[in-house]
Amino acid sequence: MVRAHYHYKNLSSVWSVVTRMYTSDAAVKDLSDAPFKKICRIMMSSPKVGLDVRLDHSGVEASPEMVEDVLKRFGNAGMISYCFFEWAGKQHYYTHTVEAYHIMIGSLAKIRQFEIMWDLVNTMRKKGMLSVETFCIIMRKYARMQKVDEALYTFNVMEKYGITPNLAAFNGLLSALCKSKNVRKAQEIFDKMHEQFVPDSKTYSILLSGWGREPNLPKARETFRQMINVGCDPDIVTYGIMVDVLCKSGRTDEAVETLRSMDANGCKPTSFLYSILIHTYGIENRIEDAIDTFMDMAENGVEADVGVYNALISAFCKVNKLKNVFRVLIEMNGKGVVPNARTCNIILNSLIGQGKTNEAFKVFRKMIKMCEPDTDTYTMMIKMFFERDQLEQALKVWKYMMSKRFVPSMHTYSVLINGLCEKGQVSDACVYMEEMIEKGIQPPVLTFRKLRLLLIKERRQDVLKFLQEKMNLLIKEPLCD
Repeated sequence: MVRAHYHYKNLSSVWSVVTRMYTSDAAVKDLSDAPFKKICRIMMSSPKVGLDVRLDHSGVEASPEMVEDVLKRFGNAGMISYCFFEWAGKQHYYTHTVEAYHIMIGSLAKIRQFEIMWDLVNTMRKKGMLSVETFCIIMRKYARMQKVDEALYTFNVMEKYGITPNLAAFNGLLSALCKSKNVRKAQEIFDKMHEQFVPDSKTYSILLSGWGREPNLPKARETFRQMINVGCDPDIVTYGIMVDVLCKSGRTDEAVETLRSMDANGCKPTSFLYSILIHTYGIENRIEDAIDTFMDMAENGVEADVGVYNALISAFCKVNKLKNVFRVLIEMNGKGVVPNARTCNIILNSLIGQGKTNEAFKVFRKMIKMCEPDTDTYTMMIKMFFERDQLEQALKVWKYMMSKRFVPSMHTYSVLINGLCEKGQVSDACVYMEEMIEKGIQPPVLTFRKLRLLLIKERRQDVLKFLQEKMNLLIKEPLCD
């Protein structure tokens, strides 16, 4: 167990022990798939103009599985992804699946191309492919951008599209609002409409979770009591949310009692619930309690998964006990639990926070040989190198990321552009800003403003005008129906 004693000189020495534990993320398509690999290479190297011609000449035939995989892979690629979607839809013997439409709708919403998004909804209506889930996706995207009115509009316009709002749609709206920290608006809607849509345990769990995010423990307790009073029995999800709410409100000991009461009521706690407690103990620097909880979980017959181990690793990192991190990794190996990108990101973040940047880079180099880094990994490393005044290394990480056909997110672009601006590399920053906008990704206001001020300072108004015009085209976002 984690209290066993092992001795290692540094973090990189233990990494070889867990090399064989890593596999590529299941969500990422194996690049040995030749057609998939070919399409990815074309999309990474081609501008929007002429992309369809290159795809035509690729000789690759569109298939539902391949199209969905590409759209998932290029979820951050903006209009490049949409160009591929359009191309695939014109191929013989191929028809877009509902899943392909849903992925594309989500991608378009992410880059605020709402007019095109609603065009796809209209296309789905004509084909009889619309469902409640379609509108739930749109509500989630709008709410995430704090477009509450648009999220409500989406719910209210469903009937116009021939879809009758039901409890699933109602729950979808409430969930979208609660997850975007608009729980008061969600509660207001619930109070007005709960007689029209008879709530179930999921409805109350959504509101409970929303109040937990505030956090507002009195309102969470009130929701929990209301749920009991109307005859909705708490399930494992409800209990999990309540434990999380109590932990976020600083009532960790009460959360433990809730966990015990679950067990007494025949609702067996899951590894996820234990991970919440372990993570909270880590935040509170109660490392012994974190270890005891981990041991209690094992004694209660609950098997630890990667989420629990990540929580334990995070707790040890919080108190700078890296030797214990090694022991956890060894135990994971013995139990056959495979670490993931999150595991590495926790360790990287801890090392960087302690100023052990050389060690962090060693871990990163080991990691990229064993598993698929995620957006946070690349962003973290690029930012680290800029802060160390190692511009060349930051750009090497960026180039490596692109060589792996990994599409950078808005945040990754921002870190790169901000770093280049701070190092006085204005021309390079402009290149990446244009690339970002070309992909349909809207830069954060502060990032664009920083580059704008530098261009004005260098009297390069022509470049600024060029970028501003591209931005103006991008930010047009009429609410369409």
